[in-house]
Amino acid sequence: MGETTVTITNKRLAQYAFLALLYEDDYFPDHVLDKGTAILRALCERIEAERPADLAALYALTAAPTRAFNDLEAEFEAAGSEIETVAREEIGEAFWIIATAYGFADADPEELIAEREW
Repeated sequence: MGETTVTITNKRLAQYAFLALLYEDDYFPDHVLDKGTAILRALCERIEAERPADLAALYALTAAPTRAFNDLEAEFEAAGSEIETVAREEIGEAFWIIATAYGFADADPEELIAEREW
């Protein structure tokens, strides 16, 4: 399939700078943050494609991206970094921003990332 460009149609998220706070801090390696941003953008694309009807469906869609962030922990550590408090909050907030942008203002921020190990 090769590389695909994610096209997000949601105007609020199309040009949104995910994980911006982390990119500003040299402690967090850009090459790993780029993978995190790709995970978040792919989640947006999947929500747009599948159009979850309710919170349960949304939570089902956020499980795999959360696990993907779990997998990134090793890459953060290999680069001398980690998903610590600031990163946890920034990643969690990104999931919340995505949920609210797609009309799920009543989503539970913790439930969105229930699969997290960080």
